[in-house]
Amino acid sequence: MPQPTATSAPSATPHAAAHPTAQYNAVVSDVHQCHSHLRILRVLPDRGPLRFEPGQYGVLGLGNWEPSVCGSAPPVSVPRLIKRAYSFSSPLLDESERLVRPADCPWLEFYITLVEPLPDHPPGLTPRLFRLVAGDRLFVGERAHGRYTLARVRPVDAVVFAATGTGEAPHNAMVAELLARGHQGPIVSVTTVRYRRDLGYLHAHRRLEAAYKQYRYLALTTREPENLNPGVPAYVGKRHLQDLFASGDFERMAGLKLDPGTTHVFLCGNPAMVGLPRRDAEGKWAFPQPRGMVEVLTERGFQLDQPGQPGNIHVESYW
Repeated sequence: MPQPTATSAPSATPHAAAHPTAQYNAVVSDVHQCHSHLRILRVLPDRGPLRFEPGQYGVLGLGNWEPSVCGSAPPVSVPRLIKRAYSFSSPLLDESERLVRPADCPWLEFYITLVEPLPDHPPGLTPRLFRLVAGDRLFVGERAHGRYTLARVRPVDAVVFAATGTGEAPHNAMVAELLARGHQGPIVSVTTVRYRRDLGYLHAHRRLEAAYKQYRYLALTTREPENLNPGVPAYVGKRHLQDLFASGDFERMAGLKLDPGTTHVFLCGNPAMVGLPRRDAEGKWAFPQPRGMVEVLTERGFQLDQPGQPGNIHVESYW
């Protein structure tokens, strides 16, 4: 998903102040509250299903006049929509716990964490999204965007999805798509969160593991007692993805060898985890420190996928 920093767009209609919901074109069909700071939002566009490739993102928006969980909105002189990009997630299972292909899902699903307000930079959209209940209206962009997709994956390739927090949203849609296709290669989704309560799709992933022998789901934490207290019998320390891959622990846990010739790795989440190279003062490309997943993988022979330069490390710019 691209930069999720909230952006504001002027209202497209001069009558927005008199009719503030005129630009709203979708309705909330359901809200699943994982906990106070994490929710799954399901949305039905008025115009019918919005088609997207698993891994792509869409745009949600609410008016700056709307209240938020941080308090009532202050009076506004110029009503406008606050918009932000969110990856399309997937429910993975239907009510009968059968696999749901993203294209067959009647709603759009979004996996959202509440961004805490800062004194000098209060978040614009997410505190408002956390006030929504079923039946409320909002804005949804008319098109899907992004090239973070399964386009380069062959049916027999191994596919690894690595995410932090709600960065697993696009991976949920891609996992469901691969399984629905009958993908022959191994599929592993690994997610790092602060606490186990932050694993909003854990039950669905465990059900998929039981139903599909080629699928594994690995869930890691960083702030549970076993991550912080060496005195706990099950102590493992903080488990960051780049360390897990560099040490070889990922391959042992997943039962999968990371072969650049047959493996695609998808990365979405905290930029420190991803670790994209940047140009230094001399114009040379350099990896950030401490190192992230891209550097760890390139040391293993993987190549970053870029326009005009196909590779097997795929990165979504989540922050």
